[in-house]
Amino acid sequence: MAGTLTGANLLSRVKDILQDTTSVRWPEAELLRYLNDAQREIVNYRPESSATTSNIQLVTGTKQSLPSGGLRLIKVTRNMSDASGGATGKRAIRIINVDILNTQEPDWNDPNVAGDAAHGTVVKHYIFDEDDPRNFYVYPGVDGNAFVEIVFSNSPTDLANASGTISVDDIYANAIMDYVLFRAYQKDSEYAGNAQRANQHYQLFLNCIGQGNQASMMLDPNNDPVSNIGAVPPVVQQQQQGR
Repeated sequence: MAGTLTGANLLSRVKDILQDTTSVRWPEAELLRYLNDAQREIVNYRPESSATTSNIQLVTGTKQSLPSGGLRLIKVTRNMSDASGGATGKRAIRIINVDILNTQEPDWNDPNVAGDAAHGTVVKHYIFDEDDPRNFYVYPGVDGNAFVEIVFSNSPTDLANASGTISVDDIYANAIMDYVLFRAYQKDSEYAGNAQRANQHYQLFLNCIGQGNQASMMLDPNNDPVSNIGAVPPVVQQQQQGR
């Protein structure tokens, strides 16, 4: 979800804190670069900060990819009548554990497979691998005339100038400012107290975005035991990893 705040609005507050309202020590173009870097860092830690919902036409087969600019799949929700904004929703789609699917339907990727896995126009399940976040698989495979609704994290658009609006939700405004301040003070870290100030603002930035790891686990479709058929609950996964 794109924000409504402009770069000028955020950078004005940053300049007040830096006591550099005339941009003598930190030119506005430099602070704007830091702001753009902040957006990318936020999306990296919190994919939902740039979540986009889109209807897409699937390619023939089982393997699918996100639209151009997509960074990470968040979920596949339902079949659609077409790829337009006014499309009609159809059957819901649930995530499934790939090991369970491979055991029960080992030939599900074969376009000539018959039975329940036969390729058609309706998707029942999807498979997501967190190590390959820009791609996903559908079951059964499709013949090229299938449409689904997906939610995915989109690459943030850099602000070309301070009049542009931020690409992440306004709720991350404080995180953006703390990141810009971290980079600004880091530039002058040789001066007394600035290294500490930089570190404090970076910690505030991490606190604002929830530090990422736990948040990313919560957003991973595979960690939803309600919708993931055959899923191992995250608590059990952690216990197994700790053995």
